[in-house]
Amino acid sequence: MVTLSHYETPLHLAKTYDGWRSRRLIGFFEHYCRVVFERYKDKVKYWMTFNEINAIWHFPLMGAGIWTPKEQLTKQDKYQAAHHEFVASALATKLLHEIIPDAKMGCMVLGALSYPMTPKPEDMTAMMEADRNVMFFSDVQARGYYPSYVKKLWEREDICIQMEPEDENLLRHTVDYISFSYYMSKCTAADCSQYSKGAGNLTSGVKKPYLKESEWGWQIDPEGLRYTLNYFYDRYQKPLFIAENGLGAADQLVADNRGSFTVEDDYRIGYMKDHLLAVEKALDEGVDVMGYAAWGCIDVVSASTAQLKKRYDFIYVDRNDDGSGTLTRYKKKSFQWYKNIIETNGRALHEKTYHPINAWSNKKTRRQQLSSSISIPNTYIYLCRKIIAAAVFLAEKYSYLCLSI
Repeated sequence: MVTLSHYETPLHLAKTYDGWRSRRLIGFFEHYCRVVFERYKDKVKYWMTFNEINAIWHFPLMGAGIWTPKEQLTKQDKYQAAHHEFVASALATKLLHEIIPDAKMGCMVLGALSYPMTPKPEDMTAMMEADRNVMFFSDVQARGYYPSYVKKLWEREDICIQMEPEDENLLRHTVDYISFSYYMSKCTAADCSQYSKGAGNLTSGVKKPYLKESEWGWQIDPEGLRYTLNYFYDRYQKPLFIAENGLGAADQLVADNRGSFTVEDDYRIGYMKDHLLAVEKALDEGVDVMGYAAWGCIDVVSASTAQLKKRYDFIYVDRNDDGSGTLTRYKKKSFQWYKNIIETNGRALHEKTYHPINAWSNKKTRRQQLSSSISIPNTYIYLCRKIIAAAVFLAEKYSYLCLSI
C-alpha cells in the first residue's frame, strides 16, 4: 500500500504556490500520479491519495503545504484548498482505475471522532458538529458530492468555493475504501471551557475522566477504535483500513541476555493487543476491515512534537533529540510479539502472556528499576530537532519536483 502524499508537499510548491491553496497543484499532482502509477502498476495494488487530509483544519502547513501562516487563513481559504485536494484525489482515482484496473484507491483521514461530555442534548449536538469536521472529508471522497450540511454552512458564513465546470463530474470518481489513523479519542461539549482540555495531540478536545493517558497525555481508548470502525462502516458501507495505530513513549534501552540491547516495552504490547482485540470485535460485528498497519516499524521523529524521544516503533534507533547517538538499531520486545501476531494471523492475541492496560500503568515503576541502561557516546553532530521535523514534513521528494514550474 502506497500513500501518494504523506505530509511532504514539496517545499518549492509550498513557497511558490502556497501549497494546495493554488489550483495549479491539481495538474502537478496528476502528472506525478501518472508517473508512479505507470512505474509501479505491476507491484502496487492498493493506494491512498492524501494522508490525514482533514489535518488542514489543524496544521495547514504540514497537512496541505500552505505557506501562509495559519492565523492568517480564513475558513474560505481552507475550504478552497480542501476542494483542490478533493478534485486531485478524484482525478487520481480515475487515473488509477484506467491505468491499473484491478487496483484500489482509498482516502485517509485523521480518525478523531468525539464523545459527548455529558448526555445533555446540547453536548450531543456538539458531538455531531465536531464529527462532521472529520466526516466532511470522507463524505466527499466516498460519496462523490458535497453534503448538504456543509453547503448550508457555506451559505451562513458567506463562503463561496470557486469550481471549474468539470469539478462536480470528477468528484463522482469515488474511492474504493476508507482509511484512517487512530491513536486516541476525545470528548466535546457545547461549552468546552467548563472542562479540562485534553493534553493529547493537535486535535485533542475535552479530557475524559475514565481513561488512562500516555506520557504525552494521549488518552488510551481501545473501545474507541471499535466504535470508530462501526461508525465509518455504518456510514459508507465501504471496506476500512486502519493506516496508523500506536503508542508514543519514552523507551528505555537496556541490556538483553544475548549481549546486545533491547526495550522492555510491555506497555506498547498491551496497547496494541487491546486495540487489535477491539478490531476483532468489530469484525465479529460485520465490519469489513481490510487490514491494520501499526505506527510504526522504526523510530522516527514524532510529527506532533518534533521529538525523537517520543518513540512509537518496534525498532529502537540510537538517536536523541540533541543529535547524539550512533544510529544503531535494536529490536524491542514488541518486535517479536508483533511478528508472532502476524505469523499466527492474530491467534496469538488470545494467549495469556501480557496484561494490556496494567502494563502501561506500571511503566514508570519499571523504568525506575531499569538502572542498567547504557549511555552511548555522542559521535554525531548536533541536529536541531526543528530542522529534522522540517525535513520530514517538507522533504523535496517525488517525481513531480522535476516539472518545469
